[in-house]
Amino acid sequence: MSPLTLRPSRQAFRPIKVSFEFFPPKTSEMEATLWSSIQRLAPLNPQFVSVTYGAGGSTRERTHATVSRLVQETHLKPAAHLTCVAATKAEVDDVVRSYWDAGVRHIVALRGDPVSGIGTAYEPHPGGYRQTCDLVAGIKAIGDFEVSVSAYPEKHPEASSLDADIDALQAKVDCGADRAITQFFFDNDHYFRFLDRVRARGISIPIVPGIVPVQNFKQTSNFASKTGASVPDWLAARFEGLEHDVETRKLVAAAVAAEQVIDLVDGGVNEFHFYTMNRADLVYAICHLLGLRDQGMKAAA
Repeated sequence: MSPLTLRPSRQAFRPIKVSFEFFPPKTSEMEATLWSSIQRLAPLNPQFVSVTYGAGGSTRERTHATVSRLVQETHLKPAAHLTCVAATKAEVDDVVRSYWDAGVRHIVALRGDPVSGIGTAYEPHPGGYRQTCDLVAGIKAIGDFEVSVSAYPEKHPEASSLDADIDALQAKVDCGADRAITQFFFDNDHYFRFLDRVRARGISIPIVPGIVPVQNFKQTSNFASKTGASVPDWLAARFEGLEHDVETRKLVAAAVAAEQVIDLVDGGVNEFHFYTMNRADLVYAICHLLGLRDQGMKAAA
């Protein structure tokens, strides 16, 4: 996607589906921010909200606690992230069963980052699931879960080629994946070319674009470099000189994300997954531009 003039989409008010991703809070202050954001976005009636996951220990427990609270205290449908990293099959299966018992019926199945960090070699646990496709099959064997997986329009950093990466996606689908959510991207041409190649391979599940509103350009750029997502020069130029101007940066971020999603809608896309970074303001504004409205406010009107 090249820089666009912000305009109303020709299809902006066709039915749009959205989902939101959150991460489990580490502190009481972060927890307050998370639940404030959830309350702000919940009236937009998302298809589901996903909660990220880290292998083992307190991160896993925080994910489970957040997902359980979503089930108990909201009308939202939570999707719990789950990885293969640093756990045996039995340990992972216990987590899957605990989600089922908590009322969760949707899991986002991911291989997970290497224990030693992004950029290092991934080594499967000797007694664990080796890859995402194996994890998907294991989840489906335990219960009638909806399973979402990842996809990479610019290929996974560890894949030898885009074709090899699409082979991996095909394996996930063959094992029962119901939906793929993409890594974030900023050039929509990457998404549309990827979608053409995936469809040409006979993969028919939804390929939902992952959208990240740029809260902090430097942080987003650094993360993109680790995950194989390119950052166009025009995007860097948009944020140039705004390192210490938070309010203007938010306005620019909203405009950039709005340009991207409206262009995707004009290309026939009607489903989006937003990486919220646990903040609602930019995502809410973008959803408004897509024609989504607070259901409570509509009822009151």
